[in-house]
Amino acid sequence: MKITDNTLDVYLATEELIQGLTHDEIGDDHLYTGLETPMKKNAFEISDAEKKETIAQLFAQIMDVMGLDLNDDSLKGTPNRVAKMYIDEIFSGLNPKNKPEIALFENKYQYNQMLVEKNITFYSNCEHHFVPIVGKAHVAYISSGKVIGLSKLNRIVQYYAKRPQVQERLTNQIGTELQQLLETKDVAVIIDAKHLCVSSRGVKDDSSATVTSFYGGSFENPTKITELQQYINA
Repeated sequence: MKITDNTLDVYLATEELIQGLTHDEIGDDHLYTGLETPMKKNAFEISDAEKKETIAQLFAQIMDVMGLDLNDDSLKGTPNRVAKMYIDEIFSGLNPKNKPEIALFENKYQYNQMLVEKNITFYSNCEHHFVPIVGKAHVAYISSGKVIGLSKLNRIVQYYAKRPQVQERLTNQIGTELQQLLETKDVAVIIDAKHLCVSSRGVKDDSSATVTSFYGGSFENPTKITELQQYINA
């Protein structure tokens, strides 16, 4: 997977920054160490059914440690519900088998201006605290001869969002994936999101939001960025 020189510089700077720091010293800082989601090499050697069974057992232990009565009718099914939700829903993007199949089509319309799919709603989870990230993604590209179905842009966003994430990584994963699929550098991604790790805990600021961007090819031109922003704000 190719990454830009600017993206590489960010990764190297982040690596240097976190060397020698403890988890407590890093605290709530928004750090990440690479474009790829950190995964064990043997992550898929056990089945989804086995994962759900293990997660249910472990989550029941967490609930028990917190003093909850697992014999209560309202709570006794919670460990299984959480396990199913983790594997089949909110973290389903960790498994490559759930990656959407993408078909490209010839650009027979000869449309050579930017195409923008804006306000793609997504739900993700912060990898630092496992609490929700809720936001909207705006995706744009200029065809190099191929076009992609509009709904597939949404599905790509959802696939990468459905895993423990850092917003900077999510933005770059969507951007680089689209560059590879569409065989063009002319891709832009803007994400505007609220992090519950900021609004519901810690500093407890419910009014702030985080904006990240990925600009490739023609979108590195300030004129194109301005045009894209006009599309988004229209």
